[in-house]
Amino acid sequence: MTKEAHNVSCNNKGGQFMQSTKGKRPKERPVTVSFKTWYDRRFRAGHFRWLGRRKVQRQIKDRLFRFLFEKDKEALLALYNALNGTDYQDTADLRVVTIENVVYVVMKNDLAFVIAGTLNLYEHQSTYNSNMPVRFLIYLAEEYQKLLNKAERYIYGSKQVMLPTPQCIVFYNGEKEMPEEKILSLSDAFENQKVKASVELKVRMLNINHGKNRELMEKCHVLEEYARFVETARQYVAESSAYQEALNLAVDYCIDHGILSEFLQRYRAEVLGMLLEEFDVDKYERTLREEGREEGWEEGQEQMARLNEKLLELNRLEDLKRMSKDADYRKQLFREFGL
Repeated sequence: MTKEAHNVSCNNKGGQFMQSTKGKRPKERPVTVSFKTWYDRRFRAGHFRWLGRRKVQRQIKDRLFRFLFEKDKEALLALYNALNGTDYQDTADLRVVTIENVVYVVMKNDLAFVIAGTLNLYEHQSTYNSNMPVRFLIYLAEEYQKLLNKAERYIYGSKQVMLPTPQCIVFYNGEKEMPEEKILSLSDAFENQKVKASVELKVRMLNINHGKNRELMEKCHVLEEYARFVETARQYVAESSAYQEALNLAVDYCIDHGILSEFLQRYRAEVLGMLLEEFDVDKYERTLREEGREEGWEEGQEQMARLNEKLLELNRLEDLKRMSKDADYRKQLFREFGL
């Protein structure tokens, strides 16, 4: 006797997921559920697992920070007011022009919007990245190009083309200890520091971990609640090896204690999916770094040995002595000899 194969297919018409069978028509009427209910049930049952992927996408679609402020324009306007000491009330003045993809998939910023003659680029980072000025330079070029095309402005004419003033801000909430505020400069990346650069771009990095930048948090309650939610999720995950269960408990706790309560109730499934992948990617990247330490150490030793050999051949003993104590000078010598 042969067994009939059954499977579940997704009928997305009307935003519904429907169970169906192949072969004989079932006697009972198919059960129809909403996507949110279907996703939440399967998430809790452990059907969505990303651990152990060989290839991981670092830039997750609609990450929580971006997702939160794109869904709540009043919160985004409040964040702008808190940062600039303004008191704008009408969200109609705010126009979101978020970059979807810039040059590479990984070059994707979180929020970009135009208001009051300023082009505001906000990005959220869970790890410190000294290359943010370079990335924002690319973002700005992309945004200005879009704005010029839309306004049909001609940059080759004699008339001055006016552009919105850029403000580049990184919201940092990584676990590595960082100051409440730090300025990152594009000029720090230029190789020849003796020449005065014709271009400069400064990025303001703000630490938004819970307990940091209290004045800013008091002016933007959604940002403060976001910081508390991230801290709560970390605590629950740290105390359990079961990510899904820990994150569900963290969401339940925050809903019960008025931390992004309305937002989490409305977008619970989406938030859980984003958080799980965020934590899994972080773990994956830590594993890669640990695996690469030994290989990197051996490569560094070989590189150092070649540099020592070249300096000795040229009788540059003073350089040899200096580079043993000066890391920046050592890097300069590596570039000089192409190592």
